[in-house]
Amino acid sequence: MRAMPKQRVLVHVVGFSDVERHALNTVFRLSQERELSYKPWMPMTATGAVAPVAAQVVLVDGESLEAVLSHAKGMPAGQRLIWVGADAPEHAWRVLQRPIEWAAVLHDLDLVFAARQVDSGHLDLDVTLPGPLDFDLEMDVDEPVHTVRRALVVGADEQEGTYLRTRLALAKVGLVDEAVDVQSALDLMQRYRYVCGVFNLDDHRMDVWAMMSLFVQRNPQALTLASTELAGPLAGWWRRRRVRRDAHRVGITALVERPFQPRQISSWLDLI
Repeated sequence: MRAMPKQRVLVHVVGFSDVERHALNTVFRLSQERELSYKPWMPMTATGAVAPVAAQVVLVDGESLEAVLSHAKGMPAGQRLIWVGADAPEHAWRVLQRPIEWAAVLHDLDLVFAARQVDSGHLDLDVTLPGPLDFDLEMDVDEPVHTVRRALVVGADEQEGTYLRTRLALAKVGLVDEAVDVQSALDLMQRYRYVCGVFNLDDHRMDVWAMMSLFVQRNPQALTLASTELAGPLAGWWRRRRVRRDAHRVGITALVERPFQPRQISSWLDLI
């Protein structure tokens, strides 16, 4: 059987801060692992010629100076406008607010492709309203109908946090809570149930092992990853063996290397 060709959505990004741009670039890069991927659209080619293909979606920062053009300028046929912030124009296809939930952005980008399939007659689907990211079929009657899956990240630095939020969004985990101290981690574990937890064992400001053990007890079905430099090849055989033994006793799913190895992280997060 011949493999299905990969599909791609071209995104024209207007505005946004350096941090948000970095997160978007991470989204684009990580999406290359999927059947449906995203790529930033450039108005000019490498040779200076005008781009032969228009972007399928324009993602606009409503607080940027360039945003005013999106109010006045019409959209080419089939192109969608995703607006972030207040004062969205009437022709905006989706409107998001800050702080940006990257799972919602990914969901809407996926819907752009589905909408184009509808426009072309290749798919019969109502995409006028965004659907939920996930369903929990075993929830109690009193709980909300649509429950967004949640992950807890403990002790990650800024770069690791950005990577994990983006990669978890690709795995359809809609909310990511981050804790940098014992009290915030304990409070979060008491309030929520999680489908995934990622713990930095190299953060010596807190007892990560104890928190990880508590997380496993409260979320026995969750994917639990512990990250440490001791899991890498430079740590030495005996130290790797000892930390793996201790992690096994706690009951985590897997021990992963720091710095993160994208293929290794993806292979586990894809199981959620």
